[in-house]
Amino acid sequence: SHSHDYDARPRTGPKVFVGEWATRVGEPTPTMSAALGDAAWMTGMERNSDLVIMSSYAPLFVNVNPGGMQWKTDLIGYDAMSSYGSPGYWAQQMFSTNHGDRVVPIETEAIPTKMWQPPPPRVRPGAASATPPPTPPPQQVPLVFFSATHDSKTGTIYVKVVNRSGTPQPVHFSIRGVATVERTGKLLAMATGSPDDTNSITAAAKIVPVASNAEGLSDNFSRTFPPYSISVLQIRSK
Repeated sequence: SHSHDYDARPRTGPKVFVGEWATRVGEPTPTMSAALGDAAWMTGMERNSDLVIMSSYAPLFVNVNPGGMQWKTDLIGYDAMSSYGSPGYWAQQMFSTNHGDRVVPIETEAIPTKMWQPPPPRVRPGAASATPPPTPPPQQVPLVFFSATHDSKTGTIYVKVVNRSGTPQPVHFSIRGVATVERTGKLLAMATGSPDDTNSITAAAKIVPVASNAEGLSDNFSRTFPPYSISVLQIRSK
């Protein structure tokens, strides 16, 4: 619901440092549901990276042994012998290692939405109030989120697509402003059958990004993105 917070913010004010943000779903480390929320939020930061120049996820590390957790939800779990990255960690890695040096504007049509009921505001511990805070009204929230960047040296276009819904989502792409598009590109995708799935010390690689070739690309093509998925499509152009 916050993924478009910066889209209409004036560019005449100060730059933005998004400090200590997180989607707090799952413990001791995030579930895939949290990773989808993180990725949707990151598309908004990347899409507006002329304004949002820094961000910082927190907290980062948690000892997964009983009694070892201080804050939830932590990005990376560890014990005395090993560690693992949560789905949220892999979402961060997918975004941070796959981007160009210029934001590509995206025009979208017919984005599917779903009604969502925001939770009531949290009451600060120790605070007293005569009346409980009102519950926010329901909102229409997108099911699919996008951002795109272009590498001016290699010509690669990085398109990030987040499908937070439980059904496959077909997307048609129309690319303008390039002379040619190679038919074969790369796809880095992370998906799971349930948003409650997660990684752990004993199942460290249950949900990780998988790389493959992406065939049939052009300046006009369609692709279907699986349920509960985060994808980075690398399109080579000239």
